Formats: sequence, C-alpha cells, structure tokens
Amino acid sequence: MSTPAPARDFTLDPADNERLAALCGPLDEHLRQIENRLEVSVHRRGNRFRISGARAEGAARILKDLYARAATGVAPTDVHLAIQEAGMSGDARPLAPASADEVQVTTLRGSIRGRGPNQVQYLAQIRSADLTFGIGPAGTGKTYLAVACAVEALQADRVRRIVLVRPAVEAGERLGFLPGDLTQKVDPYLRPMYDALYEMLGFDRVMRLIERNVIEIAPLAFMRGRTLNDAFIILDEAQNSTIEQMKMFLTRIGFGSRAVVTGDVTQTDLPGSRVSGLRHVIDVLDGVAGVAFTFFTSNDVVRHPLVQRIVQAYERAGETR
Repeated sequence: MSTPAPARDFTLDPADNERLAALCGPLDEHLRQIENRLEVSVHRRGNRFRISGARAEGAARILKDLYARAATGVAPTDVHLAIQEAGMSGDARPLAPASADEVQVTTLRGSIRGRGPNQVQYLAQIRSADLTFGIGPAGTGKTYLAVACAVEALQADRVRRIVLVRPAVEAGERLGFLPGDLTQKVDPYLRPMYDALYEMLGFDRVMRLIERNVIEIAPLAFMRGRTLNDAFIILDEAQNSTIEQMKMFLTRIGFGSRAVVTGDVTQTDLPGSRVSGLRHVIDVLDGVAGVAFTFFTSNDVVRHPLVQRIVQAYERAGETR
C-alpha cells in the first residue's frame, strides 16, 4: 500500500484579489510552473492553498515569499528565481544559513543577493578568502557576482582598482586581426564583465573609471612580471588558460589584493593537446589556506529555465560518452 504524499494547507493573508491574481499568473501559469519544477500539486480556493508532494513545505515558502512581493507584480522570471533562491531547484537542499551581510552585495544601483546555497557560499567565500574559484556551467552567476563584489570593494575603499583579466581565446572560430589599441582589441572578450559593470555603476561612470585606470583591462598574456597591490582581480573564462598561464596569474597577487577566478571546465577552447589551467589548479590548490572553491551545478543556473535544461542535457550526454 503506497503512502499518500504529504500535504500542506495554508492561507495567504491579507486577502487581496489583485495580489492573488499576480501571484497565480494568467491561467494559473505561475502555479503550474511551481508544480512542474518541484513536482508538487497545488490547489487553491480564494486565498486558501493546499500543496501535496514531497516538497510541499518548500513550495509553500516560495508562494508566501512571492505573495509578499506581489503588490509590484510577479513575472515568470520571478518565480524561477524564487525557486533558485530557495535552493529547491533540482534537489531539496535547504538554503545555507548565513547572515544578511554574507548573502547581499551593495552597489550604487542597488543590492544583489545570492540565490541558492552555492551563490550564498560563493559570496561568503569572496568576502573571506584572498583567492576564490567559482567553477561551473554558464548562467550560474559566477562572473556577475564576482564583479558585484569588486564594485562593492571599490566603493568601500577596500581596494584602489579593479583589474579584469581574460584569456584572448576565440570560442571555436578565428576572428583574425582586430583593429584599435590594446583595450579595444580585448573588449570583445570582456563584454560579459563590461555588461555587469554598466548595470551596477552606469555607463558614464565606468568609462571615467577606465580612463583613470581605476578599472583596468589586462589580457592574461600580458600579466607577466606584474605585482597587483590593493586590487580586486577577476580572471574570467579561466578554463582557457594553460597551466603555465594560471600559475603566472596566481603569482601576480600582491598585498591588500583579492582575486576571483571563474570558469567552466566543460567549455575549454584550448587546442586538444593543451591541459586547462583551471582543471589542473583544482587539484594543485586543494586544501591550501586562503584559497576557496565553489562548484556550481546545473541546479544553480539563474537564466531562462531552458538554459538549465540544456546544461543538464549536455551533462547527461557527457556521462553517457
């Protein structure tokens, strides 16, 4: 005899038809999204809800949180991010306990929170460790959160400059000669970090900081011989660095500096005979004091839900091979 699925009954107060309509979405679209993602069944009558399924308690928390914010409207993206933030995507891991300061980064344009246990851990590690690695698939917020922490550190005068570093390796195609000065040549490779900076500081302010060299663009190949003091250094797309380049980069860290290295070891664009410096460094620096690793999974993807399913499909295909 099968055991009935646990059920959770609750009421959303105060009763407000407009907020309920925003919460449920057109034709209960948002409720269906929660049902499909968490494998629960949601029934409602007015502001009274019953949720059945193994994750009924988590689904109830998500609905209550969304209802509290429903006065300003609820979009499918908000539902997706609420599920991620609650750590309920893909497994039932509870959100790691942490204080508000550990999961929230403040910039000129507002606050940024960690969504899900791994993002919370990642932010906490960036704040506490001198060198942090964020490793995992696309869309998990590795670069965005690193840039947010760099902006916060610059605004608080904990560092004097931000240094953005990236290997100049094309993703499977040769672009040929790129015109312009050094900054203009590497601009296409650093576009994701630029986009995050524009969002957090504004276009004009970013341009002024680049002109004053407070934000510096540094191709990985040109880092040899430098020592970076009082800087927040971000090495993005580190899976495209060689073992020698990774060692060279890590030994550039000076006094008062903090470094974050991000990348996805499954998307290396190096020639087949070269070993990724990011894959190699995971074993080399394991257990070294002052170094922290956060490993993201497809469950941490905070882009369109389809991106999460695509990453999971590629992971399954890789395991099959």
